[in-house]
Amino acid sequence: MALNLNWKELPVVQSRFLFYSAAAAMVFLLLLLRLWYLQVISYEDLQERSVRNRTRVLTLDAPRGPIYDRHGELLVDNRPSFRISVMRQDVEDSSVLFARLAPLLEVDVAELELRWQQGKKLPIYRSVLLADDVSREIMERVQEHSVDLPGVLTEVRPVRDYLEKGSAAHLIGYLGEITKEELQSEKFSHYRGGDFVGKTALEKTFEPYLRGEKGRRLVEVDVQGKLFRQLKVEPASPGNKIYLTIDRDLQRAADEAFADQSGAAVALDVHTGEVLAMVSQPTFNPALFAQGIAGDEWDKLAKDSRHPLQNKVIAGQYPPGSTFKMIVALAALKAGTIGITETVDCDGAFEVGGSRYRCWKKSGHGPTDLKKALRESCDVWFYSVGLRLGIDKLSAAAKEFGLGSPVGYPLPGERSGTIPSQEWKQRRYNKPWYAGETVIAAIGQGFVLTTPIQLAVMMAAIANKGQVLKPQVVRQVEDWDGHLLLQTAPEMIRQIDYSAQAWDAVRDGLVAVVNEPHGTGHAAHIDTTLVAGKTGTSQVIRRKSDEEEELDEKGEIPYRFRPHALFVAYAPAEKPEIAVVVVVEHGQSGGSAAGPIVKQIIQRYMELKSQKAEGKG
Repeated sequence: MALNLNWKELPVVQSRFLFYSAAAAMVFLLLLLRLWYLQVISYEDLQERSVRNRTRVLTLDAPRGPIYDRHGELLVDNRPSFRISVMRQDVEDSSVLFARLAPLLEVDVAELELRWQQGKKLPIYRSVLLADDVSREIMERVQEHSVDLPGVLTEVRPVRDYLEKGSAAHLIGYLGEITKEELQSEKFSHYRGGDFVGKTALEKTFEPYLRGEKGRRLVEVDVQGKLFRQLKVEPASPGNKIYLTIDRDLQRAADEAFADQSGAAVALDVHTGEVLAMVSQPTFNPALFAQGIAGDEWDKLAKDSRHPLQNKVIAGQYPPGSTFKMIVALAALKAGTIGITETVDCDGAFEVGGSRYRCWKKSGHGPTDLKKALRESCDVWFYSVGLRLGIDKLSAAAKEFGLGSPVGYPLPGERSGTIPSQEWKQRRYNKPWYAGETVIAAIGQGFVLTTPIQLAVMMAAIANKGQVLKPQVVRQVEDWDGHLLLQTAPEMIRQIDYSAQAWDAVRDGLVAVVNEPHGTGHAAHIDTTLVAGKTGTSQVIRRKSDEEEELDEKGEIPYRFRPHALFVAYAPAEKPEIAVVVVVEHGQSGGSAAGPIVKQIIQRYMELKSQKAEGKG
């Protein structure tokens, strides 16, 4: 069949074909341009939008393990802290958002802008903290306006709560934000920036037990970054429970007794070495560090001349003064340098090599035996006996009792003190030892330096007749199922051997110090409990003559020049249980300044013991 074609219409058909072809080409070109626009020009904007409407994993911080006293009384726990943060990828215009948010948070827009800029250093998936530890009222206010606050999150996280405030703060320690150096170490491989970790004392040493395991929350959010639904929750696991050796009530009594004076106090169980109470004054509130301490607050603590951040119980190095005299007495008896009843005539001064060394009692003590020398703290008796004994024998005896070297306190920061010898001085100063230096060392002055914890270990050893015990601060660690993870036991460093006569003679002298007429420690006397102890007054500068003594406008020695006051004791004397050491910085007199504190601590200990026996505590 022949094709019937009208050649006159061909140009029209061709025109239409070309038109439709051009239209199709134009459509394809537009599609290509659109594709190019989406993939090149709008790439970053679309990528940001693509991550908005998706699932997110939110971290749930783990509560740190609680800390209890020896009887299960809670000392440190956690409290809920409300924080406001924002996801950067959900914010189109930060200025608009902050203008709405600032009045709700009761802060300046500039403050939010500053935190926003700081948060840009974080990965895109990390929220930017805008306000921390806000009140519940503010949190609820923000939640009520969440429709107008795209990307803003209200979170609850646990924060350390120190129930006793600054009490035992130097034993417990404080937290701080993890540093870049710590993050780079394998020890902190499971941590991330912004986490808080233990920085000192117990919080630092027991970090692996206390930290807990973080949880996760898988949620789905909409295009505005608001929670659409929760998909899955893996709860955080709290840290383990730690039980300390301290007694909360005894600790409170020690704090109250010390009041606002500077110095240190420590009480030990003489049979186990357990620390029953520990005071370092002035103290600080660890809660200041729980979420990051402000710069001005840190400067105030760091620049305080009374050193509130130092644990003076283990790091304070003081001349022990007359509390050192019992070591001289024991060493002299062991060496046969002097007998128990042998006397030394004290006329108020002692001469060696042309130098005159005074007794604290200008008129002298007259004929003095060992008991009287301890009871009335006669310097001349110890000058004479110490010189006969010699510095090296004296040094060896002191070191046996734990003086002059760390005693094994289980947390960081312990210092060694100094117990000098001839070899020590030659090595340290390249000079020989002089007889006058032995005289000064025999009354706990000169080069002699000790820490309160060393003196407590010494007193415990005298109380238990020779067992030098390592101090303990943690009784046990257990998980939330009651499984025991760690338990400490008494640990003896060494046994010191002295004759029964030597122990009894020195211990009788210590009882006389507190309980007999003319005893220097009568301020620690308790009618119902026999206390044994020794006072000490240690010079912080070379003592001047009476004529040269520097006085302030009130006619008193300026505070910084006043001697430290010390008192060491144990009780009950007939069957010792507790050893107590108190150092009052610049307290002038051991008997009047430190003695009453010792008395209050021992009295409270006996009261608590009685209450427990009666079933009341």
